[in-house]
Order: sequence, then C-alpha cells, then structure tokens
Amino acid sequence: MNARAAPPGIGMTSQRTRERMVARLRAGGIADEAVLAAMASVPRHAFVDAALASRAYEDTALPIGFEQTISRPYVVARMLAAARAGRALGRALEVGTGCGYQAAVLARLAAEAFSIERIGALAEKARANLRPLRIANLRLVHGDGFRGLPEAAPFDAIVVAAAPREVPRALLEQLAPGGRLAIPVGDEEQELRVFERSARGFSEHRLDPVRFVPMRVGKG
Repeated sequence: MNARAAPPGIGMTSQRTRERMVARLRAGGIADEAVLAAMASVPRHAFVDAALASRAYEDTALPIGFEQTISRPYVVARMLAAARAGRALGRALEVGTGCGYQAAVLARLAAEAFSIERIGALAEKARANLRPLRIANLRLVHGDGFRGLPEAAPFDAIVVAAAPREVPRALLEQLAPGGRLAIPVGDEEQELRVFERSARGFSEHRLDPVRFVPMRVGKG
C-alpha cells in the first residue's frame, strides 16, 4: 500500500528465504495471495534480536523481550487471512503491537492501519524496528487493548495478538458492518476465533488451537 521498499536483508539470501517461507505457508493451506505477498515483502529478521535473525523465517514463535513473542509466520498469515476474508480493507486495527512485525504486514493490506501496545518500552522498540520501513499508513498507539481504539473506529478488520479469557466487548463494538475480528481466546487451552458483524449481530467461527501470551488489562 503506502509502505516503501524494505531495507536489504541478510546477505543475498533474505528475499529468497522469505520466498521459501511463503511457499511453506501456501503449502500449509494459506490461499490469500495478498497476505502472502505482504509477508514476502516484510523483512521479519529486522524485528528480532540479531542473535535470532538466522531463525527469523522458521515457522516458530521467537522471544522479543518483556515476556512477549513474535508469532509464528503461519499464525500471522492465518489470522490476517481470516480477518481480511478476501476483502479490500479500509481501516484495520491490531491489538498487541509487540515488535511491530504483524503491524507492518497489516499496513500492506489496509488503507489505514492502527496498532495498540500496552507496554510502553515495547511500543518504543516497535517504533524503532518500523522506522526504516517508513510506513506512512500505520499509526502506533500506547494504550489498553481491551479498550480498543474508539476514536479511530469503525474497523473493517481487527486482529488480536494476545489471548483474553473472554472476547472484549469493546472490540466487537468497534467493527464496521461486515467487519471481522480474529482473536485467540482461552486460558490454558486457547483457540483462534473469528467474529463477523452483520445487521443481525455477530456470527462466530472457531478455527485452530493456538498458543498466545495472555492479554492484560491496562497499560504499562
């Protein structure tokens, strides 16, 4: 969308490595070509510590500090494809910026993207990671994800990168008509759920077992 070209990767293999990652995602059932193209364009290694950069394109979650992780590429793709549902997105919201990777991918799928992070120091780390990409249509907010971002609502898509025990009502209410919320729900056992808003209310679809960090109230 409004994002400029990503900075060079690790040696001569970064783009090729991203293409192999995308091929694995496609083989794993991710069929949304817009999501796959967005993930091919974002340098995931730029969002993890240098010591972990060689593992950035493995299908695994990696630590990013503050007891948080960057999600597996498959889970990122699955959530974004479920929230997008093949539609062009106007405004989209991510809850749980983390290191900024999923926010960068989301910004390539929406005209306007917003991302909330509750941990102030982690929000600053995400800003630093994102700055070289110069993504003009992405806004980061230090705030409480349970509250959502009512001043920017309604959203065509909301993706949540942490698991609450119950779905926050505020997030459902901030969906536009036809909008979709992709969110992991649960405590010890979690599953990815998708909620879609219609004139009749909300429909719910249950997808895959997942494992996310717990979603916390407030900001730090």
